[in-house]
Parts: sequence; structure tokens; C-alpha cells
Amino acid sequence: MRLPVLVAVAALAGTALIPPALVQPAGAAPAEGTSAAPTGDRPAAAPVDGPIIQMFQWPWESVGRECTEFLGPRGFGAVQVSPPQEHVVLPDQGHPWWQDYQPVSYQLESRRGDRAQFAAMVDTCNAAGVEVYVDAVVNHMTGSGSVGSGPGSGGSEFEKYAYPGIYQDGDFHGCRRDIADYTDKWEVRNCELVGLADLKTGSGYVRDTLVAYLNDLVGLGVSGFRVDGVKHMPPEDVGAIFGAVRDVPGTGARPYVFQEVIADGTTSAAEYAGNGDVTEFAYHGRVSEAFKNGTLAQLGFLDQQMTLPGEQAVVFIDNHDTQRSTPTLTYKDGAAYDLAIAFELAHPYGTPQLISSFAFDDTDAGPPAAADGTTLPADCGDPAWVCEHRRPMIAGMAGFHVAAGDAPITNWWDNGGGQLAFGRGEVGHIAFNREGGELTRTFRTSLPAGTYCDVLSGEPTDGGCSGGTVEIAADGTFTATIAPNSGVAVHVGAQVT
Repeated sequence: MRLPVLVAVAALAGTALIPPALVQPAGAAPAEGTSAAPTGDRPAAAPVDGPIIQMFQWPWESVGRECTEFLGPRGFGAVQVSPPQEHVVLPDQGHPWWQDYQPVSYQLESRRGDRAQFAAMVDTCNAAGVEVYVDAVVNHMTGSGSVGSGPGSGGSEFEKYAYPGIYQDGDFHGCRRDIADYTDKWEVRNCELVGLADLKTGSGYVRDTLVAYLNDLVGLGVSGFRVDGVKHMPPEDVGAIFGAVRDVPGTGARPYVFQEVIADGTTSAAEYAGNGDVTEFAYHGRVSEAFKNGTLAQLGFLDQQMTLPGEQAVVFIDNHDTQRSTPTLTYKDGAAYDLAIAFELAHPYGTPQLISSFAFDDTDAGPPAAADGTTLPADCGDPAWVCEHRRPMIAGMAGFHVAAGDAPITNWWDNGGGQLAFGRGEVGHIAFNREGGELTRTFRTSLPAGTYCDVLSGEPTDGGCSGGTVEIAADGTFTATIAPNSGVAVHVGAQVT
């Protein structure tokens, strides 16, 4: 969660919480009043093979349908869904997107659907081979900007610092003011982020309550969590909470955890790497700037320009925060954005995270909604829903990412400017032209000879290609003319002959 610049965003991030008595499965979480702590030497969970896609503000039924109809068949590995817990409702502010990040209780009652709809979505996505990761806000509850706005989306009454049956005044830190000095680590972790009631995450009761909520989600089939606002909590608190969450039923696997850490001179991403993967914010700045300005050659040593090893990093071109606060590249930038996403899916550094979002001009605007604020079904034929993942250059690259696996970079070439090509071992090759004129060149690959679908121009079909084709010769070369602001990508999973 990024620090907002307007008081209106003083409701930004949230947590999803429910009293332990309501959700605690037998043997799943410590008893109330004990300290939730890691259960010994438990192996870290690995991310899925396919990319993660943040279905930002999509309602549950729409997510389930998209898993079955589009995401699963194309190799997307997981969906990151918006916080599912009961949240504040702010009609006087137009039901902004950030109201969902102010938890009221841990009931699964949000503007995107109820508990039954959420559970059905998880089952549907899992059946389609797409895991579900929940955006979990465990740092705070509601904010000063939502005082007097009750009840919440599930009908619960509340006051700041008083959530009946869940938390009372003593469950929050004593620093009841906004963070003023971001160079003071104690203040960053104990004072309030834009007026949000800061939970005492070192407390055994608070930890137990959070673990019970997370266990409830895992019990419904959720496979992992994106943890919001992590730098506002001590690493040991995050580790204790997520280390105590139960294994995913039926798999024996640990839930996958990746943590949102906006690193700065006071807080490093590496401080949290022992708890799970961490978002590498340096990535989106470096790669987005390169594709925006056509300076692709600088990406040759990308891993050396990052703060985390690739196996610990989750990377993105944009997310719901950067779309609004630091919009280097977003869906509004057309081909430059699409090519940057293609690079993210082709390059081996980090676990790629994409976004599928809704259109906006007002940075506070919520998703398409009915008069009562309930989110309308997502419809990729409606311009109100952007559906970035369905853009041709992006849709075909999920398969490239899966095919490439952990294959190394090979056959790197660049012209010192905005033209770039590289391979992924013997399984894939991609070329970019971010300059104003055509690029005609013979490219050397390590691919076997044959005819391949160019997955940047169209997805493979049964026995053919919906876009262009590329002929790889016996010596592994191919010749192509690439139009400005375009590219060519081939991989062994899209070989026709």
C-alpha cells in the first residue's frame, strides 16, 4: 500500500479480520490468548509456474468465470483478488476503491460478493488450474476519514478502535497520530498510516485473530496471500502471523506469501525476505522507464540493478497503487505498456505479477458499480473494464513464460537503443522494436527448426496460429521485419511444425 497524497485516501489499506471463535478450524490456529508463532522449520512455499494476475476489484463470480474461460486455458497460474473481508462503505465519497482496504470485521461480506460466492469462486478457479491469492491487510482497521460511516458492508456497527467482538482500544498501538518521520523506523511501524487504526501485531490476541481469519481463507481453498503495507509492521510480527497459518488442505503445501514492501532508506526489502517473497519496486521503475523512453539496451544487466535475488522477488510493471501515484506506464500508454509486460513475462528475473483493472480518470474512483456501491459484473467488452490481460501482446505471453521456466538468457542482442532481442535457452526467443523505424534483422536462436506462432501477434490455435508465423531455419536463425512499437515472440509450446 502506497502512502496517498490526499486526505480522501486516508482510508487506504485494510486488513481482513474475523474473531477466532467464528472461523478457527479444529487444530488450525492457536487458542485465543496465546501467541501465534511459526511452527518450527516449515519450508517456504514456491510461486506457481504461470504468472500472477491481480484481478483488481473484480467481483467473485466474474473472477471464477474468467478463470475457466480465459486464464486457465492460457497458463495463468494464480489470481490475486481484492480484500474479501467486510469493509467500510463510503457513499458520500462515491464508494472509492480504497474503502475496501479499511476492515470492519472478518466476515466475508464485501461489495464483490458474500462468503458463498467467494467460496464458489475459489473452487472454480482451483478446478481451472488457477490458484487464488488474497490481498491480506493485517496492519490496521478503519481510518479517521471513515468515522461515523457505519455500518460496514456486512452490516456491522463499529467505531475507530472499537470493533465489537473483535478488537477494542487496547488492541491498537498507543501512537494515535499519523506517521510524520519516515526515517524513524519505530514511528513507521507504530504510528498511523493516514489515520488508519494501527493494530498491535505483537499482541498474542491480535495475532491469533489474524491467523484465524487467514486460516478461514485457506480452509476455503485459498493458496496464498499478498500482504499489504508490510513495512508498517516489524518483520518478526509478519513472520509469526503467516508462519502460523495452516497448510493448504489436500496439498500439504505452505500458502505462498509475498509482501508489499516499498523500500526506502529506512526500510529495506531484504528485512522481510525471511517471511516469504517481496515486491521489488525498483523493477517497475527501471523497466517501465526503459520502455517508455525506448532505452531497452540498459536492461542487459537487470538483475544486478535490483535489491533482491530473483528467486525472492515479485515484479510488476504497474499495480493498483502505481497506476494512480507513480504512473510511469499503465494501460493508458498503449503499445509501450504491452511490450513492457511482454518483457516481464519473457525475462527470467522474479515472479511476474500483472494487473487486470477498470478504467479511471479520478484516482479515487471505485469500480463500475450499482447505486448502492455493489460492484457490477466485469465485462471485457465494456470499456469501463480494461482487462489488460486480454490484450493480444499480453495474452499470448503467459504461455511463453510457462514454457521458458528457469531456462537461462541466451543470444542477447541490442542496438544500444530501443531494439532488443534475447532467447530463453532452447525453448523461446523474443525481439522488441521500440524505435520509430522498422527493424529488419536475422536473429540467432537456440530453437529447433520449424514453424512457430508469433505469440505477440496472436495466440496459437488448434493446429495453427491466429497471428503471424516465424520460420526457424536448421541453423537456428530467423529473419523478420518488426514494425515500430512492436515485437516478435516464439516458444516451443507454440510450434506448428
